[in-house]
Amino acid sequence: MLPELSVGQYSLVYNLFSFTIAAMLASFIFFVLGRQQVAAKYRGALVMSAIVVAVAGYHYFRIFENWSAAYSLQEGVYVASGVPFNDAYRYVDWLLTVPLLVAELVAVLALARARSISLTFRLALAAALMVVLGYPGEIAADTGTRALWGFIATLPFLYILWVLFRELGPAIGRQPGEAKVLVRNIRLLLFATWGFYPIVYLLPILGVSGAGALIAVQVGYAIADVLAKCGYGVMIYAIARAKTEAEENGGLVAETDRDGNRMAVAASSN
Repeated sequence: MLPELSVGQYSLVYNLFSFTIAAMLASFIFFVLGRQQVAAKYRGALVMSAIVVAVAGYHYFRIFENWSAAYSLQEGVYVASGVPFNDAYRYVDWLLTVPLLVAELVAVLALARARSISLTFRLALAAALMVVLGYPGEIAADTGTRALWGFIATLPFLYILWVLFRELGPAIGRQPGEAKVLVRNIRLLLFATWGFYPIVYLLPILGVSGAGALIAVQVGYAIADVLAKCGYGVMIYAIARAKTEAEENGGLVAETDRDGNRMAVAASSN
């Protein structure tokens, strides 16, 4: 049963959902138009960015409608209308978009084909598992079950971090100057935003309950989604743009790595 909410509590979530939808729509337009400003080999990453915010925008519209239907105003407070609030919308969104987020990063690095396919498959699979394993805990009625599934879902998250900070390290080191800094920063953004989700997930376990828990979870997830999708996509665009400018200025040369794959690295200015 949904808890009773004050007008301020209800409006906070209502307005934040509206803001999130607007942010996703604006980001979609930006990514579609921005494709023409980067080299052809990086446009796939921006296409994925556009798909991510389009899917997220649709699901937030459904969440927004569901939130509106789940409550009715009675005597100055919002009470449950009897229409259940469906948390599955958000998890379906994550199942579709989270694997694409890691695929975007691999795509914009423009690695050798075999390496790119391997990394994309492993990271996308781990991302999907993270979402699927977290859902049983999200809908669990007791904190023990929530904690168990939260712990299990953390394992693929740790694997993703290991790949991003261990396996991709050499590839990031070979990016041209500005792009190198941006890629390092986007890893930190991914870590910060994805690390925010478990904190929100743990709030009921930490004793936050009732209206406070509901508001904190909805607000926390919405803010994290804007940063992890819109903000992340803008960073992907910035990386693609920096690499495009470096190539246009003759800043990249082709070399061969120890596996015999050709790769792009920053050329010396001397």
